[in-house]
Amino acid sequence: MKTLFVSIALLFTSLSFSQKDPVILTIDGKGVTKSEFLTIYLKNNPTPKYDQASLDEYIQLFEKFKLKVAEAEALGYDTIPKLIKELEGYRKQLALPYLIDSAQNQALVKEAYERSRFEVRASHILIRIDPNASPADTLVAYNRLIGLKARIDKGEDFASVAKMKNGSEDPSVMNNGGDLGYFTAFQMVYPFEDKAFNTKIGEVSNPFRTKYGYHIVKVTDKRAARGTIKVAHLMISTGKEANQEAKENAEKKINEIYQKLLAGEKWDELVGLFSEDPGTAKKGGELPPFGTGTTQRMVPSFEDAAYLLKKDGDFSAPVKTDYGFHIIKRLEWNDVKPFESIKKEIQAKVNKDERSKKTQDSFVAKLKANYGYTNAGSKPLAWFVANLDSSYFVGSWNYNKLKSNKVIFTLNKKKFTQKDFAEYLRKNYRGIKKEAAQRVIEIQVKNWEKAAILDYEESLLPGKYPAYRSLVNEYHDGILLYEVMSDKVWNKAVKDTSGLRMFFNKNRDKYLWPNRLDATIYECLNKDIASKVYNMLLNDTINSKHVIEAINKNTELNLKVKMNKFDVSQTPSLKDQNLSVGLNNSYEFEGKFYVVKVAAKLPVMQKEFQEAKGASTSDYQNYLEQEWLKELRAKHPIVVNKSVLYGLDKK
Repeated sequence: MKTLFVSIALLFTSLSFSQKDPVILTIDGKGVTKSEFLTIYLKNNPTPKYDQASLDEYIQLFEKFKLKVAEAEALGYDTIPKLIKELEGYRKQLALPYLIDSAQNQALVKEAYERSRFEVRASHILIRIDPNASPADTLVAYNRLIGLKARIDKGEDFASVAKMKNGSEDPSVMNNGGDLGYFTAFQMVYPFEDKAFNTKIGEVSNPFRTKYGYHIVKVTDKRAARGTIKVAHLMISTGKEANQEAKENAEKKINEIYQKLLAGEKWDELVGLFSEDPGTAKKGGELPPFGTGTTQRMVPSFEDAAYLLKKDGDFSAPVKTDYGFHIIKRLEWNDVKPFESIKKEIQAKVNKDERSKKTQDSFVAKLKANYGYTNAGSKPLAWFVANLDSSYFVGSWNYNKLKSNKVIFTLNKKKFTQKDFAEYLRKNYRGIKKEAAQRVIEIQVKNWEKAAILDYEESLLPGKYPAYRSLVNEYHDGILLYEVMSDKVWNKAVKDTSGLRMFFNKNRDKYLWPNRLDATIYECLNKDIASKVYNMLLNDTINSKHVIEAINKNTELNLKVKMNKFDVSQTPSLKDQNLSVGLNNSYEFEGKFYVVKVAAKLPVMQKEFQEAKGASTSDYQNYLEQEWLKELRAKHPIVVNKSVLYGLDKK
């Protein structure tokens, strides 16, 4: 929810201020210019309207946004450590495309495209370690993986080693023996992808690290990419907890449906009637595209069956997965597109991906050349070599004895000193291999220098790139807005149980049950079955269980039964049927036939607090927000220059 809310908030964020622009809105004495507001308005309205009513409606939303952000700043939300840290994370992500070597970046784009033309099948063994694990823990994980690799190198089966006690810590290993199936570029984290594509078929890699821990990978196959495919499916669900009888019934049902397809019955009708995937049943079973060029993956048995279909419109025999049984229909297939047609798409993925960090070394070298980098040599580092001891590797080292602050290197006339390096050392001890002080300092000074230069360049980005500055401001306001709304409205409504109950009692006439039927609905495949169901129910000693057993004796497709208190207006099959208490005659609705037995007609009645809690909580949140906005308008003076607002469409 937070990510979504921040994204929405981005639509309302300030750009750079220009003195030449007329001010369209002022809050707390700070102006929002015409060009700034127009940019925001166009971002939020791809087909803008400049009539007075449309502009008045939008400026009201904009005012509310500005009031909330102003209040968050007044309350010091922008000084809360966790929010500062969160914004810093976003800032780092947004800065990445600006901190790369463009030539190397293009090489990575081409590499990603070439990899996308193939699919690798690989198995792995994972030993999990925290990204900030101590050197001791890191070494234990590494050595443990070396031991497992040694067993495989001596001839033991990879899957058996992966599944053994103290083997792989990937939770799926007991089902797949470490086999990840086929994958291509962008479908794994980059270090894993890189190792898989650079390991020969049949070989096992040396241990390597990703954010999940240490891995070894065995490549078992490589093939040409199968392209991107879009399919529809008809699913009969079994669920993880299904017993053997339920699974057998599901298989029987899917086979009956398959026979109907073979006999020429229409796909969309059968999906609508029988598919138990609620997310796709009403749209012909259509699924998002998967395969090459997407991040979407399906379970291997489903993918393999889909790609075996030779042409659009073909459908498969029933396919079993952990989710149930499927019939798959091919809708569309596309081969890997030419490089030039998807270059921008791949570029965007590379810029967001870990691989973009590979270009930073050459980028740093260019910054050094451009900014007149000079290095003071080894003398300023001598103190660190003499004073770094074993306490460093457990995080207890400090530099209290450092009295000097000599310059280690200079960049663009900015001096980077011993104390800067000492602070970096203090904070960045995790994952450093325990070695002699001389070697540790050599490694760490290189790490610090790179990080310091990139941080320096990042600090210049807002002045160099207005688009970057704007994006950072957007995330800043979005984070503050989410947090202040959580505290003042959303969480408050949930936690303030007494206030919520008082609000409910004051407005309880609003929370009503509509006209409902306490009924049993018999949904029948055809008119003859409906007639049989109706005749059986004429006997009062027969219940729904008896009916199901009789009608579905030879097939699971004939009858579905639902028992509930139904809101007539929200139940399409009951709406406008004029049903009475007792057994009603059968009727047809959207190709199915229904027999409804009504136990009682339930009139409009008030809901109790627990029954209306969800709706009343939402209404209470709206009430709290409106009351809060009244306070904010009194607290933060806001003025709109209507003449400028209504002149937005004038050049």
